[in-house]
Amino acid sequence: MRKKIIFASAIAGGVVLTAAVAQQLPDQYKQLLELGMHPGYAYLDEGEDYFHNLKGPNGKTCASCHGQDASKLVGAYAHMPRYYKDIGKVADIDIRMLSCMTKYMGFPKSKDFIKKYTKKYRVPLATYVASKSNGMKIDVKLDDPQEKELYKYGEKLWWTRSGARDFSCGICHTVLSDKRIRQQALPNPVRDKLYKHWPTYRYSNDKMWTMEDRVRSCFKAFLLYVNKWDKKKDWIKKPPPYSKEVVAIELYMKHKGNGAIINVPGFIR
Repeated sequence: MRKKIIFASAIAGGVVLTAAVAQQLPDQYKQLLELGMHPGYAYLDEGEDYFHNLKGPNGKTCASCHGQDASKLVGAYAHMPRYYKDIGKVADIDIRMLSCMTKYMGFPKSKDFIKKYTKKYRVPLATYVASKSNGMKIDVKLDDPQEKELYKYGEKLWWTRSGARDFSCGICHTVLSDKRIRQQALPNPVRDKLYKHWPTYRYSNDKMWTMEDRVRSCFKAFLLYVNKWDKKKDWIKKPPPYSKEVVAIELYMKHKGNGAIINVPGFIR
């Protein structure tokens, strides 16, 4: 049922690799991709199960609103992040799903539920929802004033140098793109419109990630956030989940990806 992935075109680092470069993949993943068995399909199937069978306290499932065939979700991911009138803000897929579950399915807005959503339901559901836009072009609008404002903020954050290493998103992923860091070349998500492959499976830690995870991870990995033991005043805090900063960077990148054909789940290091 799933579309097979040709090994010579395996997705890694957000780009299409040649067969020669793909040889760097661990043997177990080479075998899986050769057989067309993308590890991300397990998350996609899990998300489909939640879509149909996870009931909120009021008895509703995702399918109750979006159709048993999920037909009402077709193309939705292609336009995210976007402004949603019912929740009064610009939301990425992570925030949109959480809002649906608390607003329409009856789940509580408690810390305990949000923690469970984040760890258990979010990524599989996001993978399934995003897959309903496969084959469609990214088409993120900036029609609403809040969308325009957040896009400008995301662009500013992309280039703002901060933290102990005086880095910015743009230093790694624009200025230094294609140069090697550890075992891979630094991708250029803006130039190459890499958002088309997210959510993506990261074989370096055997997990599926949404772009929310990737953005927050970058802040942590490159020491742009405040450590409790450090008193430096020029460091910035790692953005919390579902924060304005994360959505702003996502909006900037995905709008730059307009026109690219969505193909998820992706596969990267």
